[in-house]
Amino acid sequence: MALPPKATFPLSLFLLLPLLLLSLVLATTTQQEEFSEELLLKPLPDRKILAHFHFQNEAPLDADSFARHHHLFPKSISQLVQKFHIKSMELSFTQGRWNYERWGGFDPISSHNAKPPGVELWAVFDVPPHQVDASWKNLTHSLSGLFCASINFLESSTTYSAPEWAFQSALGSLRYGTLPREAVCTENLTPWLKLLPCRDKAGLSSLMDRPSIYRSFYHSQRLHLTMSSAPSDGSRSGIILEQTLTVVLQPNDQNADTNHVSKAKIQPSWSLSSIFGRKISGRCVLAKLSTVYLHADKGLVAQLENLHKTTAQFADNDTGPEDYRVNSGFKLSVTPKRVHTELGKDSSILYEYPIKDYKDTEQFDLGLSWEHPIVWSSPHAPFYASRFLMGSGNERGAIAISLKSTEMTQGLVTNNIEERCKLQVNVLQVVPWYVKVYYHTLQLLIDERPRVLTDFVERMRVSPSEDKVSPGMMELVLQFPCEMKSAVLSIEFDKGFLHIDEYPPDANQGFDIPSAIISFPDFNAALQFYDKSQSKSPLLSKLQEKSPVLSYTEVLLVPLTTPDFSMPYNVITITCTVFALYFGSLVNVLRRRVGEEERLLKNKDASKAVFLRRVLTKLSAKLRGRPLESTTSPSSSSSSSFVSPKLILRVLLVAGIAIAWQYYSQ
Repeated sequence: MALPPKATFPLSLFLLLPLLLLSLVLATTTQQEEFSEELLLKPLPDRKILAHFHFQNEAPLDADSFARHHHLFPKSISQLVQKFHIKSMELSFTQGRWNYERWGGFDPISSHNAKPPGVELWAVFDVPPHQVDASWKNLTHSLSGLFCASINFLESSTTYSAPEWAFQSALGSLRYGTLPREAVCTENLTPWLKLLPCRDKAGLSSLMDRPSIYRSFYHSQRLHLTMSSAPSDGSRSGIILEQTLTVVLQPNDQNADTNHVSKAKIQPSWSLSSIFGRKISGRCVLAKLSTVYLHADKGLVAQLENLHKTTAQFADNDTGPEDYRVNSGFKLSVTPKRVHTELGKDSSILYEYPIKDYKDTEQFDLGLSWEHPIVWSSPHAPFYASRFLMGSGNERGAIAISLKSTEMTQGLVTNNIEERCKLQVNVLQVVPWYVKVYYHTLQLLIDERPRVLTDFVERMRVSPSEDKVSPGMMELVLQFPCEMKSAVLSIEFDKGFLHIDEYPPDANQGFDIPSAIISFPDFNAALQFYDKSQSKSPLLSKLQEKSPVLSYTEVLLVPLTTPDFSMPYNVITITCTVFALYFGSLVNVLRRRVGEEERLLKNKDASKAVFLRRVLTKLSAKLRGRPLESTTSPSSSSSSSFVSPKLILRVLLVAGIAIAWQYYSQ
């Protein structure tokens, strides 16, 4: 029966209503997910270039986000957060060591992205205390399969610890572990790039040329995960995933027209195509923000101002922004869209280049050419931190942490002459269980003079190591006077013995002690820029975020007593030889019948001799013409005995060898 014409329109509207609701839900979901890509370029004082890639992905965290598909956010990361109840997490793969003396240590890049060699992982869980270790072990296995690395080695209780003062986190729910010897290669970078919406096919990530990255002096890929809370009720409302790649490159010298004298002092000119071998062909279409920044730090800006005063060659640029100047120090191949100046007297400059202003057919290739030789230094942390080993031999030794003052502490002394100034330094040192540290031997030298430790230690937390169970950990909160020039912390240890199954394949190379973490909570590494852009930049927000200054020391290589790994081979060889001789002789004796064989041989020889004698007798009788005389030869009655003296001697010899072997083997 056909429906009346009046009911056709309401029925079609009723059928299309679920589709409209579904499209509305998908539209609101995709609008809440945001992705941004940014690149920060920074000239370094030692003729190198710092390239810092920053990708940020945000997604809401709903009750059904574990099962649904995301539009931009990687689903694997969302499932990790939901399954293991992660509040915050950071994973880094690093090759090389950050040079704090030349590249600086008092800026957000060095504090957040200067990581120790190998793999570093820390995570904060939102679970009861008795479930933290189980969540950590499951997380390490999941990350190991996700990033194709040996992170699952951190599941053992001998490889991770639970610090309380080094990280700003909840008490008791944080776990921290490192793998200093983990090799970093493209197998780790490829899964990291797959988490990006455009991967490395478009946008700023297309600059990541593998040979350019892995021949750099330092590169560190980092993944930072945090839970954002709603400002109203404080409940978890979303996930923020930050992916950063920090690379220090050596550009090719393009100053072909400079003379030989000035070429040794002038900085090498560079461009994106010269350091990465590629140009930016457009932005990622899924990115809300795609920007390239060029940062000139305070030391470089101060030298440019001095050069301006001496040469007076600054001129206004009519085509650029109002506060953009073409200086005599360097020239930029592309005019910046905006210029951000740091607030304060000694300010740094940040040039901004939005990629959306360039067409897809127009490739973006930012270049910088130096006009005059300029020497400057990057801002440093209050102290240079280094670590080394003392002692010799395979029995005992000592670990020493050295702190040397920088120009920042000298400035604090001049500004606080009347008041007594103090600097707080936090130290976190984790040692493996086979390095048996004696914490009562902790000594402190200030300006090469021994001092009483209790006068400078405000707090101290020690967790002694347990053999094959947990590593040793020491946390110190120290208060040093600002006029201090140097300080040395030393502690003695004994080298333990390992079972032969616990030695790695390259045991003769030595065993690694992870880097110590030195933090300065009284100082914040932040750059306060006046943001002129309409859209909020995640990278600028990260640079302006106040966080304590962190420094990592060197990884120590401790030689331990190693056994002779060829001895098992020698023992196996001689044992097999003795057993072969023993069982071979025994089987030979038991299976052979010596007496019967000798009797048969004698009978055969006797029968052959009798037959030959008979033939000769018949032949001589025929020749003489005489009849054949019947001669009866009596059979030999003497037969060899079945048991001979040689057989008895052999059996006794084999039995004696067997008895001696059993006696000495027991």
